[in-house]
Amino acid sequence: MKKSISLVLITVLFMCPMSTVDGAKPKSWEIKIRAAYLETADKSDAFSALGIDFSEDAVSVEDKWIPEVDITYAFTENVLAELVLTIPQKHDVYLQGVGKLGSLEHLPPTLSLVYEFNNESAFTPYLSGGLNFTWITNKKLNVAGVDLDLEDYSLGLALGAGLRYDLGEKWDIDASLKWIDLESDVTAGGAKLTNTQLDPLLFSFGASYRF
Repeated sequence: MKKSISLVLITVLFMCPMSTVDGAKPKSWEIKIRAAYLETADKSDAFSALGIDFSEDAVSVEDKWIPEVDITYAFTENVLAELVLTIPQKHDVYLQGVGKLGSLEHLPPTLSLVYEFNNESAFTPYLSGGLNFTWITNKKLNVAGVDLDLEDYSLGLALGAGLRYDLGEKWDIDASLKWIDLESDVTAGGAKLTNTQLDPLLFSFGASYRF
């Protein structure tokens, strides 16, 4: 289902009427400073460990607010490239029925193509589609003295939609929702225990400056 939604949104993004692009003047660069709430889907496969059968979705990762800096370059009035950055983020990891397993850090830069829709108001809706590369580091996870490990990175789709409001004098306020395809195997002693599908939603709010 997720793959079907991804294909539909990407098709919409790239099939937008090109007549609105031809001859349009680019806005050049834009910097966005935002706060983003990261909410993970916390999906995982059922598995057995420590003589216990754990059900589906037993693994969960802490949701939290994170800082976000976006750098955008406008090729035309409608088509932009966007790089989403943050600093390494630490999250606690939990196992249902056991409790806290430890923590991990991740760095998730995302590069997307953005399409903004023309309209007569100061509000501009947009869609985005691109790739996320999440680097997972400082994995300090264990259960009953057994160390657990995750994959070092995840590469997946990033799909989003948003709305910005023009304040004038090159300033905007902006809100967006982004879905990221993020998953990792959990292993113990090199043996796979389960696969976690974190697939976070990012709710972002902030301001931007064009120059």
